[in-house]
Amino acid sequence: MASRDGPIVTGTDGKDFLHRETVASHYKVSATNKGRLRACFGVHVLLFFVMIAKLSADILDRLDVFIWEIEVLVLPKPLAWEYLWAVSFLFIYWGNHGNSKNNIRSMRIFQGGIVVFGLGMVLFAILWYFNDVLLYVSTGSTEGIQIWQSLICILIFLQGYPYGLLWYVFLAIALQIHAFSLVFSQKLINAWKARGTLKKAQ
Repeated sequence: MASRDGPIVTGTDGKDFLHRETVASHYKVSATNKGRLRACFGVHVLLFFVMIAKLSADILDRLDVFIWEIEVLVLPKPLAWEYLWAVSFLFIYWGNHGNSKNNIRSMRIFQGGIVVFGLGMVLFAILWYFNDVLLYVSTGSTEGIQIWQSLICILIFLQGYPYGLLWYVFLAIALQIHAFSLVFSQKLINAWKARGTLKKAQ
């Protein structure tokens, strides 16, 4: 590639310098945001396993399977949003496919799934537990609020905290991951579109 004042590459008069620099910038944006999006996928997977651990007691109960180590967790019955949020994990497949193949259609499917099942369910849960968390934070009272209970020593330090407050830790992380995933995926789509437009203009 020629610089502005350096030697000119054979086959070009150097006048396409800005065009080639623009193409290079799109590749840089794509590479950077692909790495960031993969990191979001990784955290999303970890959150999914946390959710599955939470849902495990209910899932095993539905399958009529009894495991003492899980039963002693004394986990509350899951709400519908928890299962619906878990569905967002499936859309990582389309996100990863779009990320690796520069496929805009797959990335759009990923974005749609994250908006509906990821971000949508997180915002719903934030509103669902808002009153409990607000009451606890403002008054310190747990009266009328669902409290975490556990017979497992490693989780005993959580006992006595409002269930909604503990969910807020999960939701805060999930909210950021979903938001960043949408931002990075959109930047990739924009870069791919711009690169395609430049190729057509050549």
